[in-house]
Amino acid sequence: MPRRSNGPEPCAANGFLAGGDRDGNPFVKCDTTLKVADALRGAILKCYYLDIRRLKRRLTFPGVEEPIAALELKLYDNVFVPGFKINITTQEIKDTLVTVKAILEEKHNSLFTSQVQSLINKIDLFGLYFASLDIRQESTIHQKLFETVADKSDGIIPGNYTELSETEKIKALLQINGVVDPGIFEDEVAADTAQIPMAVKTIQEYNGEAGCNRYIISQCNSTLNIIEVFALFKMQGFANDDINVDIVPLFETIDDLGNAGEIMKTLYSIPAYKEHLKRRKNTQTIMLGFSDGTKDGGYLMANWSIYRAKEELTRITRYYGFEVIFFDGRGGPPSRGGGKTHKFYASMGNNISNREIQLTIQGQTISSNFGIIDSAQYNLEQLLNAGITNNIHVDRHAPLTGKQEELLQELSSYGFDEYKKLKEHPLLASYLYEISPLRFYSETNIGSRPAKRGKTQGGISLKDLRAIPFAGAWSQLKQNVPGFFGVGSALKKMEYIGRFEDVKKLYDESLFFKTLIDNCEMAMSKSYFPLTAYMSQDETYGELWNMIYEEYQLTLGYILKLSGNEELMGNYPVDKLSISMRERIVLPLLTIQQYAMSKIRALDANGEDNEGLKDTYGKLVMRCSFGIINAGRNSA
Repeated sequence: MPRRSNGPEPCAANGFLAGGDRDGNPFVKCDTTLKVADALRGAILKCYYLDIRRLKRRLTFPGVEEPIAALELKLYDNVFVPGFKINITTQEIKDTLVTVKAILEEKHNSLFTSQVQSLINKIDLFGLYFASLDIRQESTIHQKLFETVADKSDGIIPGNYTELSETEKIKALLQINGVVDPGIFEDEVAADTAQIPMAVKTIQEYNGEAGCNRYIISQCNSTLNIIEVFALFKMQGFANDDINVDIVPLFETIDDLGNAGEIMKTLYSIPAYKEHLKRRKNTQTIMLGFSDGTKDGGYLMANWSIYRAKEELTRITRYYGFEVIFFDGRGGPPSRGGGKTHKFYASMGNNISNREIQLTIQGQTISSNFGIIDSAQYNLEQLLNAGITNNIHVDRHAPLTGKQEELLQELSSYGFDEYKKLKEHPLLASYLYEISPLRFYSETNIGSRPAKRGKTQGGISLKDLRAIPFAGAWSQLKQNVPGFFGVGSALKKMEYIGRFEDVKKLYDESLFFKTLIDNCEMAMSKSYFPLTAYMSQDETYGELWNMIYEEYQLTLGYILKLSGNEELMGNYPVDKLSISMRERIVLPLLTIQQYAMSKIRALDANGEDNEGLKDTYGKLVMRCSFGIINAGRNSA
């Protein structure tokens, strides 16, 4: 998760969720988190050791050879001696190098100072943590944890805690004064969650504060959810001024995005939390979920709700004297906030906080966008350019006018209405389960978390289904529903009420809206309905398939009418060609995958499995998924 920050103090440039993300993942525990943090520390120390070793061969001058040799030995012991761990500090390494550089400049004609400065820059950027390890847990886990504390602890919080109002619960949590024994929790997940504060403290002792200083709350839908994390540290004996962690609410659903402003307004009014923010450089980080937002509200409504939430949260946070940093939970494809990301940030109005850019980057996208130096430089330059142009060309990036916002709200509402019809279709979950490779997602072992929350038996529910497999299932069906469904119906409705010309004017004048449509075109360009056209006559799912296909055709017609082009992505011929080439490559795999899925359905319908054929076809589906995902550069 790349981050950019201002200020003289070193800060994390890269975040890392693997090993810290517990949200629905029973395999991540505190020992996992500590091992990952130790591995990150070991990896960067090894890099420093190798650089120091190379420098040592050159720095054989009087006055510099000895300190470099001593530093090399200390790094060697930390990296290569089993069980040996000296609490070496970033400042200690840096002070040695600064001293060496000064001696070289003063006594040795500045020989090799550029190499020394290069290493100092790396230390400023990566510290002893390499990448900052983020902790993430779902809000319901914290809720159940404190219910157990109320039931089993001796007066740490009131015994009638569950009967209190939200305001009373917040007051009780802020008054915690004592330590709760993690042994009181019978639930393994709750017991592990209770130990997170001590794990964070251990990581900060060895890797520095930047090694682990953020706690993200998934499914955050109240002020109480945020205070519960604050109280989690207090019940492990942390004083208020010892909580060196940014508490980051993650707003995901359409309702949560709409309520985010009021939630944060209440939070900023709590004196204890205001003091906490003052200790955290008067800055509040807020994460917004593009993936789950799209799954919940459809393409138009999700993106518009996030834009509105950013406006409102910026206004409220500044009113209370703080600065907000938005951390966007993006995936690879447009349906999960991907696509032309730099244009999205360039389109933000100056009424939306943009001091920093923070966004998640999916594994396969990291490889394709940042796997080689040229590609990494290009993509980072695109993001930096977005921020620069946003600040320089103020007139081009003025906030949307009131009429434009009303138009976008109306358009999004029409799209949402159509998307709800699909989402509420009684066969949608089984359609994805039976026709797509969704049921095999967990077995492919490609995700950072299980495919669904909870323990739903048999099939899967849309509510519990995670956003990545949801979008991934549509992607491998080549239907890409989250990236376009409802757009055509919304544009048709606007034309029916005589407002299509207003929409076209908005498309010509608003970079934000144009970027939304551009990304929608990209999602549609990766759709290929002939792959599943055989389902159009299916007795069970034919109606649903035709419903999706008709919306695709409707959206296609209206987008071309809106853009004035003769084909999708007409303004981006190079990108269009790149997508076309990759789609042709994966088409044979998609065909084989669909064949295997049809055979599995036939075996299920007949209640038979001749000589383990079902398992064989299942492996074929998974093997095809690997190729499709790698060629598509993302798993969804």
